[in-house]
Amino acid sequence: MANYEELAALVLEAIKEGGYLNKDLSSIPVGISNRHIHLSQADLETLFGAGYQLTKTKDLSQPMQYACKETLIIAGPKGAIEKVRILGPARSESQVEILQADCFKLGITAPVRLSGDLQGTPGVTLIGPKGSILLTQGLVIAQRHIHMSLEDAKNFGVKDGDRVTIQIDGLRGGTYSNVVIRATNTSALEFHIDTEEANAMALTSSSRITILK
Repeated sequence: MANYEELAALVLEAIKEGGYLNKDLSSIPVGISNRHIHLSQADLETLFGAGYQLTKTKDLSQPMQYACKETLIIAGPKGAIEKVRILGPARSESQVEILQADCFKLGITAPVRLSGDLQGTPGVTLIGPKGSILLTQGLVIAQRHIHMSLEDAKNFGVKDGDRVTIQIDGLRGGTYSNVVIRATNTSALEFHIDTEEANAMALTSSSRITILK
């Protein structure tokens, strides 16, 4: 008869093969975002033409989210940024997520906000192939956050809306505080951060982070 250690190893392997241990709760994968745009269907049609539909180029990590072929110019009082990618699908309200350094080029001061929290944010001009729009609000710098399912949140001991501190390993690693938990039934586990903050600690898409709380 196999000894205890051998038997335990066989049981653990069987559990893994059965899919019961399919998540690493010690660390979280990283998603890095550049500046991008979310559009309402009405604004999409103003910019690209009546009845226009976005062209998906690749799926993103979050379910039903995807990058599109289409890009726009975003313009402010001091300057413009070309070829800003649109992400789909269409939303109820248009939103533009930029980097901190983009504020200087555009001449607009954007607040740090979670996606969808647009009340009181500045607007920006969007220029497309068939028209342009001056948004009255919707320009933000993305607040760093972690997407997770409700089950993940329970396993990590957090809940939707919590703010946690995370640990980043490596030569340029350190900690980031004020990382917001975004837990829903339709979210995939991933830490989201923009390219500026990722570069500051040499994060890449293959990195993983740990919640310190």
